[in-house]
Amino acid sequence: MRILLSNDDGYLAPGLNQLAASLADLGEITVVAPERNRSGASNSLTLDQPLYLRHADNGFRFVTGTPSDCVHLAVTGLLDSQPDMVVSGINLGANMGDDTIYSGTVAAATEGYLLGLPSLAISLASYEGRHFETAGRVAHALVERFCRAPFPAPVLLNVNVPDLPFEALRGMRITRLGRRHKAEPAVRTLTPRGETVYWIGAAGPAADAGEGTDFYAVERGWVSITPLQIDLTHDEQLAAVADWMGADR
Repeated sequence: MRILLSNDDGYLAPGLNQLAASLADLGEITVVAPERNRSGASNSLTLDQPLYLRHADNGFRFVTGTPSDCVHLAVTGLLDSQPDMVVSGINLGANMGDDTIYSGTVAAATEGYLLGLPSLAISLASYEGRHFETAGRVAHALVERFCRAPFPAPVLLNVNVPDLPFEALRGMRITRLGRRHKAEPAVRTLTPRGETVYWIGAAGPAADAGEGTDFYAVERGWVSITPLQIDLTHDEQLAAVADWMGADR
């Protein structure tokens, strides 16, 4: 099993080191990650400038680009052999509900999925980062399952792990994405030179967090596993938009 690892927190992130150590016994591990934190980069590719690849002392490779850049480069020409799967993480902080639209962690896994590979995004649902080893053990269990029983088609799984000791987890649940309220207002501040600058406001609280959602599962100590798709077509509105377009004929 050849496993490509990436993330959005950068190649020095403790979650990435934990992930590489946790999966080391399952196959050939290759790490291609951003040179710095690229949280919130979503599925962006760098098309307006060249990308540089460098090697870290621990054998990791890092790229002057986004998480999607890293996986795209690795799969489309950087590596001598195609990976069998992509695992992104372990992210510091949850990627649930609307977060998945912006997440660089999910984007790295999505890029692998778009290139035809089974892909996992693994996030530790806390900014305290107390139990990366728990998320590492969850990742190991899921990848080992792929080794034993390959999924019949490329799959993209978004995995959120409560920041608890492994023994305290209640198990794993298959979930759907919840929804958040709109984000908090942007924060306006002044630089020492008197220039006005803005910070993007914090994500809003969970709005749809009922039973069956990722929010619900993680809050109650379950690992949340959500299969994602990339088709953004709003099928239920196809007929309504067609009627609307023909309304003035």
